[in-house]
Amino acid sequence: MEDEKVFIAELLNPKTRDNAFRQLVAQYSKPLYSHIRNMVIDHDDTNDVLQNTFIKIFRNLPNFKGQSKLFSWMYRIATNESITFINQRAKKSGISNEEVQQKAIQNLQADEYFEGDKIQLQLQQAVAKLPQKQQLVFKMKYFEELKYDEISEILDTSVGALKASYHHAVKKIEEYINAL
Repeated sequence: MEDEKVFIAELLNPKTRDNAFRQLVAQYSKPLYSHIRNMVIDHDDTNDVLQNTFIKIFRNLPNFKGQSKLFSWMYRIATNESITFINQRAKKSGISNEEVQQKAIQNLQADEYFEGDKIQLQLQQAVAKLPQKQQLVFKMKYFEELKYDEISEILDTSVGALKASYHHAVKKIEEYINAL
């Protein structure tokens, strides 16, 4: 924890900010990319959202109060940026968020960065049918293997509510896949 406080101080110091931010980007690009990709699905869109996330992180560093871990704070920003992106895409296209997700999954088969098979594609389709909160919880727990307390801090939700959301998500996914 002490190391994080020192690192945050470096991020806030104008003399060390640029170097510290480069370290932050190097350390968190891959996990944030994976988190955003799980939500946004398309590789190019993920890169755009990741770039916006780092811009927002950089701009808002002076407002970081240290009440949560830096990791959780950045993931919350990435989550919000991803949701905003999906909502804007849906609004611009005149379709629902679920339809945006389904279109992205249809394009996944042609995506050179997608390494999954038919089962992975079916899982993605099933997850896309979940309500947004259940999607978030399922993806963070199943794909990213985050602990409930980490997800709780990121989404600002109780662990009990997260466990219930995950349980409901798993049941719905099982029903969807068994119906195929």
